[in-house]
Amino acid sequence: MTSRNSDGRSANEPAEEAKARDYSSTLFLPQTDFPMRAGLPQREPELLARWQRIDLYGQQRALGAGRPRFVLHDGPPYANGNIHIGHALNKILKDVVVRSQGALGHDSNYVPGWDCHGLPIEWKIEEQYRAKGKNKDEVPVVEFRQECRAFAASWLDIQREEFKRLGVEGDWSHPYATMSFDAEAQIAREIIKFATNGLLYRGSKPVMWSVVERTALAEAEVEYHDHQSTTIFVKFPVTGYRESAATAGGLPKGLKPASEADDIHLFPSYEGASIVIWTTTPWTIPGNRAIAFSKDVTYAVYEVTEAPADNWAKVGEHFILADKLAADVFKAARVTGYERHTQVDPTHLVCAHPFAGAAGTDGYFDFPVPVVAGDYVTDDAGTGFVHIAPGHGADDFNLYIAEKLGDVPHTVGPDGRYYDHVPLFAGHRVMDDKGRDGDANEVVIKALLAADRLLARGRLKHQYPHSWRSKAPIIFRNTPQWFIAMDKDIAASDGSSTSGDTLRARALGGIARVDWVPASGQNRITGMIENRPDWVVSRQRAWGVPIAVFVRDAGDGNVEILRDEAVNRRIADAFATEGADAWYKDGAAQRFLGPDHSSNEWHKVDDILDVWFDSGSTHAFTLEVREDLKVNRAFQGGPDRVMYLEGSDQHRGWFHSSLLESCGTRARPPYDVVLTHGFVLDEQGRKMSKSVGNVVAPQEVIKSSGADILRLWVCASDYSDDLRIGPEILKTTVETYRKLRNTLRWLLGSLHHYREAERVAYADMPALERMVLHRVHELDRQVRESYAAFDFKRVHAALSSFMTTELSAFYFDVRKDALYCDPISSVTRRACLTVLDEVFNRLVLWLAPILPFTAEETWLARFPSETDSVHLQLFPQTPAKWRDETLADEWRKIRLVRRVVLGALEVERAAKRIGSSLEAAPVIHVSDANLFAAVSAVDLAEVCITSDAHLMPDAGPKEAFRLPDVPGVAVVPAKAVGEKCARSWKISPLVGSDPEFPDVTPRDAMALRELANARRAAE
Repeated sequence: MTSRNSDGRSANEPAEEAKARDYSSTLFLPQTDFPMRAGLPQREPELLARWQRIDLYGQQRALGAGRPRFVLHDGPPYANGNIHIGHALNKILKDVVVRSQGALGHDSNYVPGWDCHGLPIEWKIEEQYRAKGKNKDEVPVVEFRQECRAFAASWLDIQREEFKRLGVEGDWSHPYATMSFDAEAQIAREIIKFATNGLLYRGSKPVMWSVVERTALAEAEVEYHDHQSTTIFVKFPVTGYRESAATAGGLPKGLKPASEADDIHLFPSYEGASIVIWTTTPWTIPGNRAIAFSKDVTYAVYEVTEAPADNWAKVGEHFILADKLAADVFKAARVTGYERHTQVDPTHLVCAHPFAGAAGTDGYFDFPVPVVAGDYVTDDAGTGFVHIAPGHGADDFNLYIAEKLGDVPHTVGPDGRYYDHVPLFAGHRVMDDKGRDGDANEVVIKALLAADRLLARGRLKHQYPHSWRSKAPIIFRNTPQWFIAMDKDIAASDGSSTSGDTLRARALGGIARVDWVPASGQNRITGMIENRPDWVVSRQRAWGVPIAVFVRDAGDGNVEILRDEAVNRRIADAFATEGADAWYKDGAAQRFLGPDHSSNEWHKVDDILDVWFDSGSTHAFTLEVREDLKVNRAFQGGPDRVMYLEGSDQHRGWFHSSLLESCGTRARPPYDVVLTHGFVLDEQGRKMSKSVGNVVAPQEVIKSSGADILRLWVCASDYSDDLRIGPEILKTTVETYRKLRNTLRWLLGSLHHYREAERVAYADMPALERMVLHRVHELDRQVRESYAAFDFKRVHAALSSFMTTELSAFYFDVRKDALYCDPISSVTRRACLTVLDEVFNRLVLWLAPILPFTAEETWLARFPSETDSVHLQLFPQTPAKWRDETLADEWRKIRLVRRVVLGALEVERAAKRIGSSLEAAPVIHVSDANLFAAVSAVDLAEVCITSDAHLMPDAGPKEAFRLPDVPGVAVVPAKAVGEKCARSWKISPLVGSDPEFPDVTPRDAMALRELANARRAAE
């Protein structure tokens, strides 16, 4: 048998031939099956199937038992279409929160939910009806509701699979839905609580009304878009003053009360004058009942002295206007000359309606139009006066009621038509069924011209409210609706109440006890609660939970609500077993009223609840009912916490309605933490639109790149502001992912050679390894703090920088020679592997909330298991002894010197004086004493990846290479002396000093011997 040397060559093989040998099989090169190309679109579904197979969610719940609870309560999306990029952003953020909170040591649970009631669903069914030529009103309401339920159920299933594909972990088998029977029963109980505590009432106020959808809308259901409006300036002739002002001493000096006046009740300068108003809604003029002015604005009488003969403003006419706006008004009215007369105090003046005395009105408009002070009137635009149509605006209504000026008129019906009792305009439409302008504006303008009451007209492009569902403009109209009072004292169960204990007060107090992320959210929702009107909770639709109360006529247009616990219990019990459809079945009224009340006297309310009340009640049928979601809310700041997380628009939506619902029924908010994110725009910052062609669909990104790419984009972005996405941004994200994956792959490959028995204790490690562990200690604190503060961008930035800049570009680079070439017994090599093990265990777990698929694949590549998962691990504790600020400071100095050396070598490489850095043996001059002391303690050739290095304690020659930002360091490049090692490729004069291995260094010769011994021992 031929004898062999330790490197595998024959003992008789000539040394010359040995020099040509391939030593690659003797190197400890990385070995792993972990692919460089991720193949996420194919790999991710396999991991999803694995998580389902091992019941990952169930295992997480079992492991979390007994830990403090962190519950992310899902804000319910509408089940009415495929998910879009905004959904993806929202669900990914939620999943990162849940996973990171679990890894931080909480029982972190997520139960997905869906909002299934209201117009988004009903509108889709009506569209289907219209396409088939069917009439919704001819279909029995229960049948229609069942179609809505089936439609929502189908989309719930579709969206569930799309959300799961994002890698979102939760109880997908048992989600909550507002249309489930138990949810509908609880929603009914919640509105009954408001009826019981006295906050629910029926009133008639102007509400935002969708003519297209035939229902009232809440502020959260409205969005603002540019709209072209017709503007008009209208004359209101001054006829007198309010006689009640005389007894209050409010008349101007010299002005007599009506009973003492002879011919007119005015100053001479007022005679024949008209107050001029400006409006963007001409159709509201028939509903005018007053005029508002400001006490902070100066007004005067102006006379027209020059104007075209055919002008609507005639020479000699007198108009009362705000001084600041007079010039603009006359410009709009094509008046070429005017003169200012006396200053005017409009207080107590009375005008005639523009249509007073008009033919065919039968005196309908022959009433006084009082002038009253309004604190919202300005002289920024218009005329300084605001026409008050109390049936068509909240400010108008509130001022009209506060001044006790009379009954609020009803002029426009639910279909946008003037009621039949409105002369001149009956039947004309403000808006048609498709949201287009009707003829009301033009008919009103023609009537104003006929009455000589129009001064000017124009067009204005401005922001106007639209329904976010139908996208059609809305109107404001006075209509009976159900409200929840904001400022009424809340009644206790015994009927008593505490002064000042109102829904508004409770909500404002609760806001201050919540953590808002970002903090600006607190001010935003505070302002909304401070200024919001009573909550309109009724909708004139069919699909939803009814306002499940009975009423009877109480006279004067008011109603009395039946308060009977037995009736309420029968309603809730029926809803729990049959759903809210029970309310609409034949004989439902008497069934619920029972033997003690008659359906002839008590009538059920058929209006459905605002869908925001439904979603605002979700805490009542999820958090308070499910055992796995219940938290200890006994005191603020306890270990258990509930988070709500949605887009910033939900300050006026779900956050808002949930706050009001819970404060009204439980005297506290339903959440402890509220996190808001921005919206997704394209790369140019534009809103996404199919017509523009800039929509980024999450399904397409997943298909081409994988869900982890979307997740990395989310966590690399500042979600507190609007986010941008597009092809170039995704390309950058893919490149970032590639670098992270390559780092993980190199770690896996190097750890193939790690043996626990060869582990090196911290105290025995070289300084470089201890420095890396110090950085791990710093990162551990930073990652934990950032995840706890929901600052995922900071986590991403810290880990990405550490992995690509500190590990791949520095530590791995420096230690590759020791890892690949050192003997098995080398402390440096073993210490490096020990550090890589510690780094791997932390990096993969820190990345797991952000990149759950990649982290799972990486973890299983090292720790194969049939049932285990990276997502069942806690973030590992990091020993305090790893922190070494002094050592870290020394290495900061060493790396400064290294940077100068690398700069010098790059110049040499560019000039083709060297190829690899191993060809160099630079002379490093360090005149800075602190830097010199630091670099003296390390092997600079090893740190700079050169074959040799020479350190000199001086300034160095003038021609030496320097960097301006690293004073005191100069480098003179030089070539390494000696032969090239055939194994490590280092150039050394010691190559050939071992006669058995004439082509390698002594270090490599020792490695070869140890390797041969190890292989023989293993045989």
